[in-house]
Amino acid sequence: MELKTARLTVLIDPAKKTAFEALCAQQDVTPSQVVRRLIRDHLAQHGVTFTPSGAPEAAEPTAKKRATRR
Repeated sequence: MELKTARLTVLIDPAKKTAFEALCAQQDVTPSQVVRRLIRDHLAQHGVTFTPSGAPEAAEPTAKKRATRR
């Protein structure tokens, strides 16, 4: 399970946003849940692997990457 989050801002047509939110409500899911699933599926479709942030095995490599980028 992902413990950390980051914000992704997406600009879409207001009517499309309203329709999307209504569909999500009908399906008893949040728009964020649907977008996260779409992103996971898209990454998997293209063979991109990742370790969710907050996973115990990801803690150390992430810290090293940040330290080397500065």
